[in-house]
Amino acid sequence: MGVIMICLSVLAGVAGIHPQASKGTAGSAAIDLNSLLANTAEYCRKLESAVLDFFCREVIEESIDPRLDLMKPENIRDDWSWVPWGAGQTVSSYSLPPRKINNSYLYDYQCIRSGQSIRESRTLLEENGKKTHEPNAMLKTSVVSYGNALFGPVGLFGLRFLPTYDYKIAGKDKIRGRPVVVIDVKPKQDAPEARNLYGKAWIDAATSDILKIEWSEKRVGQYDIFRQRGVKFKREPRITLVSEFNDEKNGIRFPSRLVIEEAYVGNLGRAFVRSTTTVTYKDFKFFTVEVEIK
Repeated sequence: MGVIMICLSVLAGVAGIHPQASKGTAGSAAIDLNSLLANTAEYCRKLESAVLDFFCREVIEESIDPRLDLMKPENIRDDWSWVPWGAGQTVSSYSLPPRKINNSYLYDYQCIRSGQSIRESRTLLEENGKKTHEPNAMLKTSVVSYGNALFGPVGLFGLRFLPTYDYKIAGKDKIRGRPVVVIDVKPKQDAPEARNLYGKAWIDAATSDILKIEWSEKRVGQYDIFRQRGVKFKREPRITLVSEFNDEKNGIRFPSRLVIEEAYVGNLGRAFVRSTTTVTYKDFKFFTVEVEIK
């Protein structure tokens, strides 16, 4: 069915007005949600106006379990957390279960942003442990493709998007020892239909730094492909997307890790993980990170 594209960039927008934010939950009285949203909106404004030119190493690891794909639908039972390979086969046709497919890729990744133009380019340096050098390379991932993870926060907290969401303090947590507040973001029932992803964000309440986002699966591009697989597998699809932003330069937080898990849940609530794609960004080299100050 091909590679599925997941874009974490800004996809749609409405005119900016002041947000109607919900109040924090009990135990979160010290957190002013409206002030926090104002700060994150200002950060998104700086991010959208920033002039960027940087390199980094992009390490991709993907694991695919093909057992459900290879089994006949009549041999798949919807209440099993594991799949007994060979179910329904005769002894003469019995074979060992297929191994998981593991792929790895190492790219030199460059992102240049000037004005409204964003250009991403990659040079493939290593594929499944073998050295290579392929300029202007395409992503070779087998399950999902992705783009513009750096600008993901804008679709949740950019000023023009605030009127389309309800914001709620869902709790507190820690990331690398930093106290953070978890903000639950959901579309308003009466908001215009949009393609932007939404979900939960982990934000340092003291600095308003957006450190992590867990995206909802409901607006994932080409979700029908996962739904069709779920019908075949007799399970409900559960797609988990998590972005982490640990690297910082001149007030801009850059993506450090992206994890995409494709799982299918049976009647007993047990999940079969079909694929996991993990992207790690490291060894940043910044040529230009210029941010407009107001």
